[in-house]
Amino acid sequence: MGETAFHDLDDYVAIPRLSGLVLSRDGTRLVTSVATLDAKRTKFVTALWEVDPTGETPARRLTRSAKGEASAAFTRDGDLLFTSARPDPDKNEGDDDPRPALWLLPHDGAEARLIADRLAGVSGVRVARDAAVVLLGSDVLPSAVDDAADERLRKARKEKKVSAILHDGFPVRYWDADLGPHSPHLFTATLSERVTHPVAGVTDPRLTLTDVTPDGRRHLMDQASAISPDGATVVSGWHVPMGGGASRSQLVAIDVATGERRVLVDDPAADLWSPAISPDGRWVAYSRDTLSTPYEAPVVRLAVVPLHGGEPRALADEWDRWPHGPVWLPDSDALLVTADDDGRGPIFRIELATGAVERVTSDDAVFTDVNVSPDGRTAYALRTSYLAPSHPVRIDLTQDAPVASTPLPSPVSPVELPGVLDEVESTTDGRRVRAWLARPRQAQEGVIEKAPLVLWIHGGPLSSWNAWSWRWNPWILVARGYAVLLPDPALSTGYGQQFIQDGWGAWGAAPYTDLLAITDAAVEREDVDETRTAAMGGSFGGYMANWVAGHTDRFAAIVTHASLWALDQFGPTTDVAYYWGREMTEQMALDNSPHLHVGAITTPMLVVHGDKDYRVPVGEGLRLWYELLSKSGLPADEDGHSPHRFLYFPDENHWVLSPQHAVVWYQVVEAFLAQHVLGEDVLYPDTLG
Repeated sequence: MGETAFHDLDDYVAIPRLSGLVLSRDGTRLVTSVATLDAKRTKFVTALWEVDPTGETPARRLTRSAKGEASAAFTRDGDLLFTSARPDPDKNEGDDDPRPALWLLPHDGAEARLIADRLAGVSGVRVARDAAVVLLGSDVLPSAVDDAADERLRKARKEKKVSAILHDGFPVRYWDADLGPHSPHLFTATLSERVTHPVAGVTDPRLTLTDVTPDGRRHLMDQASAISPDGATVVSGWHVPMGGGASRSQLVAIDVATGERRVLVDDPAADLWSPAISPDGRWVAYSRDTLSTPYEAPVVRLAVVPLHGGEPRALADEWDRWPHGPVWLPDSDALLVTADDDGRGPIFRIELATGAVERVTSDDAVFTDVNVSPDGRTAYALRTSYLAPSHPVRIDLTQDAPVASTPLPSPVSPVELPGVLDEVESTTDGRRVRAWLARPRQAQEGVIEKAPLVLWIHGGPLSSWNAWSWRWNPWILVARGYAVLLPDPALSTGYGQQFIQDGWGAWGAAPYTDLLAITDAAVEREDVDETRTAAMGGSFGGYMANWVAGHTDRFAAIVTHASLWALDQFGPTTDVAYYWGREMTEQMALDNSPHLHVGAITTPMLVVHGDKDYRVPVGEGLRLWYELLSKSGLPADEDGHSPHRFLYFPDENHWVLSPQHAVVWYQVVEAFLAQHVLGEDVLYPDTLG
């Protein structure tokens, strides 16, 4: 077959990427986002596109700006709201640090106009179904009593170049963001007739934003919220302290008119997330995630509580899957959820009255961004798998389930793959372990060509290899001739609670034996070369790569990205250390720490770490690198040279996301594998100097 976009990394990063899906209230319009490279090919810019729900007409582009657009939401009248840092056409002066503002694109085709902004920017737009009320998020400085004070304080910090932050709580950073001094708040506004259809002579039809969470501070960090259909109540997750820097999340209801807040659900044994209010305004569905201990893995369940007061109750409590993203059906009698399931992520229906669960979709795929038509007859979603990136589909809810989804005309063309996808299974300790295997096509019929194998271990660890990833894409390595094994070992989701519990608090035990067993099954195939193998992974997958390196020499090379190395060091330094305290005792961490086995490492390792990674701080990578050179079975020679390599990104985070850095990442990985697995001399990219 000819070359595909996966054969050239510049072509690969230029593939448009689709995300998000919102449906208008009348069900006639679908809007999604498409990210493409900017002119310099150094960052992605997102535009909004409209998709025909009937599937009859091609997708059409709605927005275009150098800054891009996000947070699309429809008003009850069919106008489209979005956020963008594009310039305000009514202002002449430039802004060297523009922040996202709220824009309105009228349904009649008129030009988009800015309708609300704050110096801190706005995000996360949600709209009441039956009222002209908008809910959005924005940051506020702790001593600011109003917008004017917040703006004055921000300008003073900027002009004096003050970046210092005085903390009085935990955490102080999150993923790749330094927290503070501002904190997230929730604002509401009313879409008046003057705003949606400006009267002649009105020069500034701006919304008046009201802070309904003036004491938000850290309580709203990383929390989802919803607004009731009548626009009268906001429901949100709300962090409450537990002592020792720890916190958990309860659900609160906030009166939009008065700002009065009441606790809707408080569960000392769980975190409560992702509220969704029923169309009739009576119920709030939410995710209940039990607080783990070193001995008990978390359990995720769906629950409901009356919006206006009453006792919560679990739905489908006996269902051995983890439901996410609840979406109500129009009659408020059932919900659609998604859940990892055996390497897929189908849509399921859960009845409100009985908790009965029914699988809705039959596709070997993962569904996200589920929307339901006003008549309840159709669902719309994005579908993804290792065969295709996210694309819009329609699901007929009137047919006997499960049903196959129907693709809709997408703004993005399908991608041609450089290989084929299979499944592999093994059994270890009576536990079924499965994996995807992406591999090159055979050159010709009847000829078996053995491909070198890369074992790619997923992160999480509470995760599953089941959906397309632009950042961790096996097809790039397949295009280089490798077979790529994507296993779900113990701790993976989609195989039941016991499968998670099997690896809980013992990362170096069941997950490790599962990985070796599924690798054994893969190399038994006629088209896989057992003499040329490598292992790689990121985050938890990087931890497992480190553990593998210290416990077997069966692999010719190991790539470890953003990896945990010394668990006693990692625990107190990760961004949310109290979560780690729920994961393992000090003895468990010691028993499962890869750094204690560095002397047994005889496999060349490529270490990759970003300095802005706060989830797995760069100290893990620095210590791993030093100990590989000084203590491993392959130490540096007298001249300081080593077969190991350290790829360091001073300004990247846990994933390494900027397009050109992602290119460098793959180039270095490819060169390292070619040297040690294929025995080839491949030059490292000249962009490294």
